[in-house]
Amino acid sequence: MKNLHTRYPLSLIFTFFCVILSFYASAQSSPSDFPNRPVKLVVPYAPGGPTDIIARLISQKLAESWKQSVIIDNRPGANGNIGTAMVAKSPGDGYTILLNTSSVAVNASLFSNPGYSLEKDFIGVANVASSPNIIIAGTSLQAKTLKEAIEQSKSGKLNYGSPGEGTTPHLSAEYLFKVLAKVNVEPIHYKGAGPAVNAALSGEVQFSSVAVPAASQFIKAGRLRGLAVTSAKRLPTLPDVPTVAESGYPGFEDYTWVGVFMPISTPRYIVEKTNTDIQKILNDPQFKERLATIGFDAVGGNVDLFNNYLKTEADKWAKVVHEIGIPKQ
Repeated sequence: MKNLHTRYPLSLIFTFFCVILSFYASAQSSPSDFPNRPVKLVVPYAPGGPTDIIARLISQKLAESWKQSVIIDNRPGANGNIGTAMVAKSPGDGYTILLNTSSVAVNASLFSNPGYSLEKDFIGVANVASSPNIIIAGTSLQAKTLKEAIEQSKSGKLNYGSPGEGTTPHLSAEYLFKVLAKVNVEPIHYKGAGPAVNAALSGEVQFSSVAVPAASQFIKAGRLRGLAVTSAKRLPTLPDVPTVAESGYPGFEDYTWVGVFMPISTPRYIVEKTNTDIQKILNDPQFKERLATIGFDAVGGNVDLFNNYLKTEADKWAKVVHEIGIPKQ
C-alpha cells in the first residue's frame, strides 16, 4: 500500500486536519457549555456596601440560571484598583468576572498606574444598575436649597464629606462647587458612603455628596435635607428634592453605576451569553424591585452599547478631573 502522502498532496492532508480540528473546537466551545464549573465574581470593595449587595443579588440569580456556584471574592483597596488589576491578569475563560462601579472609568485619570487599562484589559459585559448622586445637608447648615448653600459658602469656609477621593460623588461635587459655582468647599474624604452620611448627621461636615441609596432613608426621616440630585429628572422616591439642573446648573447630570466586566481575551460567545443571562435577570420585576429598595435602577442593554458608554464615561471623567485640577497619584 502506498504511503498516505504519496496518494494525497501534503497540503490537502493539512487542510483536512485543520477542518477536523475546527469542527472539534466548535463542538467543545459553545454557549451551552459555559459554565461547567464554579465562577468567581470579584468585587473590589469591602462587604456590606451597595456594590457588594448588588453583586450578591446578581451572583445568586446567575447561580440559579447556570446551575453552578458563583462565589463572591471581595478584594478592596486603592479605590477598587487592587481587585480590578487582579481580574485583568486572570485567564480570559469566563470563570473570573469583575463587578465594578463607575470608578473604573475614572481611575485612569487619577492614577499614573492603576494596574490595568479599562480599554486594553477589559470588555464590558453588562451595565447592571445605576443611581444618581445627591448633595445632602445636616442640621448644622441653615441653607434650605443648593443655591442658598452655595451663597453661604461664599461668606465662610464650608466642607463636605465624600465616600472617597476619586469616587463619582466626590468628582461630581468638586465640579459643581469649584468649576461651575466657583466656590471653595473643602472635601473631607471618608472610607465609604456610610461614614460620609454620618459626618453630615453629626455636623462634622456641612454637606455630603454620596450616591442616593446611602442617604434616602435619613432624608425621608427628616434627619437630613436633600439639596439636589444629579439625575436628569427628580426621583419618584424623593420627589421634593430638586435636580442640580433645576437648581441653576442646566445640563448637569451624572450617576454612580455598577457593571460586569471580563478580561479582554474572553471569547465573545462567553461574553454574549453572560450578557444575555444578566439581561434576563434585569428584566425580572422582582429583581428590579429589590434593586429599587437600595436606590438603584436596572439598566441592561447589549455588549456594544455598554462598551460605547464606557468610552463616553472615561472621556467625561477625564475632562472633569482635568478641569478640577486633581494631580495623578
